[in-house]
Amino acid sequence: MQSIKLNATRQTAIASVFLVANAFIWYFLAARTIDQTLSVATVSSFNILLIWAVHFALLMLSLVSGALLVRKVKRKTLFLFWILLGVASPLPLLAVHFAVVPIMLLTAGLLGFSIGIGMPNCMAFFTQSTKNDNRGRFGGITMFSSAIGFFALALINTGDVGNIALLSIWRLMALFVFLLVKPFEDSGLETKPAYFRSVLNQRSFLLYVIPWVMFSLVNYLSTPVQNNVISNQQTLATLTIIGNGIGGVSALAAGFIMDYFGRKSATIVGFALLGLSFSLLGIFPTELSSWYVYMILDGLTWGVLIVVFVVTIWGDLSQNSSSDTIYALGVLPFFISRFLQIALGNSIANNILPNTLFSFIAFFLFLAVLPLVYAPETLPDKIIKDRELKGYIENAKKKAQQESGKISKKEKLLKIQANEMSEGTKTTKEYETAKKLAEKYY
Repeated sequence: MQSIKLNATRQTAIASVFLVANAFIWYFLAARTIDQTLSVATVSSFNILLIWAVHFALLMLSLVSGALLVRKVKRKTLFLFWILLGVASPLPLLAVHFAVVPIMLLTAGLLGFSIGIGMPNCMAFFTQSTKNDNRGRFGGITMFSSAIGFFALALINTGDVGNIALLSIWRLMALFVFLLVKPFEDSGLETKPAYFRSVLNQRSFLLYVIPWVMFSLVNYLSTPVQNNVISNQQTLATLTIIGNGIGGVSALAAGFIMDYFGRKSATIVGFALLGLSFSLLGIFPTELSSWYVYMILDGLTWGVLIVVFVVTIWGDLSQNSSSDTIYALGVLPFFISRFLQIALGNSIANNILPNTLFSFIAFFLFLAVLPLVYAPETLPDKIIKDRELKGYIENAKKKAQQESGKISKKEKLLKIQANEMSEGTKTTKEYETAKKLAEKYY
């Protein structure tokens, strides 16, 4: 019975990984679809900014609303509504050629709202389906799967109608898993809500969210500058592929590592690596070799930080209450910085020298480490010590087996030597010595 229960728990965790990855992939595909549609349409810069503003405003408002709705609406009902809304929200794009700006405003708003309204609920299911000692690895698997899925689906280019169909069909797959798994069947989360005021007054939340805000801002606001420095589009594409590839693999490895050594140390290492990479760009902003080093370190850092700040740390900090509220607040910096990149990125790129900006960012990232020094480790000490003890025991067993193997070989050698001597002169000193040793080991 215990084995069946463990298998069921693991299946639920795997299902939660798929549902979260499905939502992430769907959102990035939706954002890409908006971007592609706007790039080929005749739309003024002001209207483009307005469309993105509506998208991110509704996305952030729906994140907060989704965290509040779980107190009044059944979680399963909200989950089902969220998925069905995701299936329907791309459909207005079919009429985009009739009225570009109004349809894009409607679609961008719907796409933003349809990801935000149910994402806190989905992440609460992920938190409920995992434990402190395995949440990191399942988070790493989630982000690695998301990277692979997005890359694979992004290669499919079937035109406007095909992209709309892809978005709807991909979201329907989540509906199938939802009906199969039936999340929140035995959930007690409804009785333990977390309020926004209590989260904002939580010292551990602030110590983690401040570095996350700093990282999100400098990372996205520096992207247009990076694109200006690397004028060769082929080189830029190659560097982007390298960074994304390393980031996906790094996310997978980071999930397992942080379940063993803890979240705090992995996060500090990530910030330190990224600070070093920007320091290198600040000194040699036009050297191609420095950009390759930067992309490698940036990929490693993104893999670590995306697992920590998107899928792991907020669930850890929620403790015994639901993680909806803390997750909604925790991911807001990601979307705010993304919008600021669209609104201010070009102005920053045109008015600030690259080496000055990169040096400032490096200093900024090293400052971001300071709150983490005082932040608590969210992986319980008992889990870390138990794993260390288990490691010591395994090493002791290996050494004991090696010593046992050596003794066994010695025993066989002595026995053979004693048997051979017994056939000859048994009164020799060598025979007596062999006999005593043989008796000692047998």
